[in-house]
Parts: sequence; C-alpha cells; structure tokens
Amino acid sequence: MSARFRSPGLLIGLGLTGLFLAAAALSLAWTPQDVTQVDVARRLLAPSGAHPFGTDHFGRDVLSMIIAGARNSLLVALVAVAIGLGLGAPLGLWAAARGGLADELVMRGSDLVFALPALLLAILFTAVLGPGAVNAIIAIGVFNVPVFARVTRGAAQSLWTRDFVLAARVAGKGRWAISLGHIAPNIAGLLIVQATIQFSVGVLAEAGLSYVGLGAQPPTPSWGRMLNDAQTMIGFAPWLAIFPGLAIALTVLGLNLLGDGLRDALDPRLERRG
Repeated sequence: MSARFRSPGLLIGLGLTGLFLAAAALSLAWTPQDVTQVDVARRLLAPSGAHPFGTDHFGRDVLSMIIAGARNSLLVALVAVAIGLGLGAPLGLWAAARGGLADELVMRGSDLVFALPALLLAILFTAVLGPGAVNAIIAIGVFNVPVFARVTRGAAQSLWTRDFVLAARVAGKGRWAISLGHIAPNIAGLLIVQATIQFSVGVLAEAGLSYVGLGAQPPTPSWGRMLNDAQTMIGFAPWLAIFPGLAIALTVLGLNLLGDGLRDALDPRLERRG
C-alpha cells in the first residue's frame, strides 16, 4: 500500500467512519436494548455496567438509541449525497462541455441556491413539505446538487484544454462522449473527496433538522432529537447530551479526516513524502 494511504489522519478517519457505519449496520439486526420500550422505573439512570451510557427520561437505553440513531443519520446523509452527486456531476459536466448559455444557467442556478445557508434552506424545504426523514433527504440533497455541479464544472473545464481531450476531439468524438469517457474518470478522485466532505455536512444538517423537529419523527431514534430532549435535563442528567453530541462530533471528525486523507492520497500533484 502506498505511503499516502497510510497517513495517520486517513487511518483515524477511516477507523472512526468505519466504526459508525458498522454501528448503523448492526442496528438493523440488533441493539443492546429495545429502543421503543418505555420503562419508567429505569428512567434517568446514570451510566453503569447495565447501561454504559445511562438511560433517558423514558427509561430507554442511551447506548441503544445512539446505535440506532447512527442508522438514521448516516442513511439520510448518504442518500442526500447520492442525490447531489447523481444530479450535480452530470450538470457540471454538461456546463463545462457546452459552455455559453448552458454554463451560465448552471452557475446562476447554483448561486441562487447558495444565497441561503444550507441549514436554513433545509429548514425551508422541510417546513413546506413537512417533517420526516424522506423530506430531510430531499432538502439536504437539493443543496448538494449545486455543490457537486460547481466542483465538477471547475475540474472539467481545466481538462478540456489538455492534449488527450484535444486528441479525442480530433478523432471525432462528441462532447458528451469525451465528458464520460475522458473527463469523468480523471475527476473521479476529486468527486470522491467532495462526497466525503458533503457526507459530514449531511450528518450535521440531519442532526440540525431533527433538533428542531423537522427530521425523523418518533419513535425513530435520531441524534439531533436526543440533544433536543436533553436540553432541559442537562443539569442533572448530562449524559443525555454528552453521548449523542460525541457521536455527532466523532462522525463528522472521522469523515473530515477521511476526506482530507483521500485528497492528499489521490492528488497526483503531491509529491511522496518520507
């Protein structure tokens, strides 16, 4: 394995991301306790051997809630990134290939979306469409589209003057064939890195929407809603805020480290260190 793929940041990011992805996958089949079971007799128990992260105001196991919440948070962010990449990358390729009016339309449309902060735009969409995980995915995905469109367009434009593209044009290939066969493979690494970064943004956006009640609805566990529920009890049950907050922070940290590590590893302009 190349030394670039063994950098500490990349390995730490990969480990943290893998940990939460594994927790999300595990929650599909098993959690330590039933996250829908209410047991008032066990409410607000401090962390212990039986409940490593304590229990909430309904007596539910906080560790189980965090494991189950990972599934919701990561799934929403992942699908939203897939929407942004699936729609934004072709738009960016089209804008770079056609230029002129097509380029102006894509860029001005992106500017219009960027006029509003990401979370505010997501709140606007979910307020109109109604709360729920599906609408949260749509809201976050819509913001991701211009992000990928601009990144793809900028990277593709820099390649249209390269010799291998000029050779393809001389050979009679059309603009779309060149975009798919020559441009897209050469910017795939950049798009992977951007997708990782947007994944972390999606996790934060989902937590923010759930915090204000516009994300996944009860009884579906959500890290953001766990923080909302904990805000009135943080003085006597701080574990209710600490553990979901750590889950969000470590997930975002892991994804950012992974994105930075992949950027350094996949950038051919960086000379090998060591």
